[in-house]
Amino acid sequence: MLVAAAVCPCPPLLVPELAAGAAPELDAARAACTDALGVLAAARPDLLVVVGPGEEDGYAAYPQGARGTFRGFGVDIDVRLGRAEGGTDAPVLTERRLPTSLAVAAWLLERTGWSDAPIEGLAVGEPLPAERCTDIGRDIAARAERVALLVMGDASACRTLKAPGYLDERAAPFDASVARALGEADVAALSTLDIELAHELKASGRAPWQVLAGAADAAGLAGGLLYDAAPYGVGYLVATWS
Repeated sequence: MLVAAAVCPCPPLLVPELAAGAAPELDAARAACTDALGVLAAARPDLLVVVGPGEEDGYAAYPQGARGTFRGFGVDIDVRLGRAEGGTDAPVLTERRLPTSLAVAAWLLERTGWSDAPIEGLAVGEPLPAERCTDIGRDIAARAERVALLVMGDASACRTLKAPGYLDERAAPFDASVARALGEADVAALSTLDIELAHELKASGRAPWQVLAGAADAAGLAGGLLYDAAPYGVGYLVATWS
């Protein structure tokens, strides 16, 4: 059963070394993410599943201890999704690297010293239908008596002229609707997000948010919105459900 969830954005710029001189611009987002992870820890889950947008179609699971890296962004930083079986330096029986969204999640978890429950990762592809996302969420919620979710994903990337997707007047209303749904733990609203519109607005969080909706179905959780801004023309949202 899902007992808690945290929703965080997943830009690599959350890692200060990548942001360099612009790092302070996301200090408030980092602080909100830290607070959100505190809610997960307080829930004392038996299992934490990290869900984020994948780089391929479909979905892919990643075991505890799976490695990720930010070397492709020009910094010598590696991360791990929790401690590998047998200790920090034990080998992981997979060569598949974490996608960027899960690497950011791993960095957040390392930064806050997460050691409260076993961790698994799941990357979901942008084209995954809503019904499949919610089904995956329900399956996750049934994995243990007390399940927590860390849900990674950005809102629209079209909030300003300098945004990655350029300015789209539909972006701000879309992000506002998502922020409201996350802040109110509105499962129905997340389940019925417009997939085509989310794709056009480059909202990478759509599929992960709908996994959350499936996991939270009938859980009766209350929501809270901790952060809502678009410092680089991309909507970043942080929320908690508990």
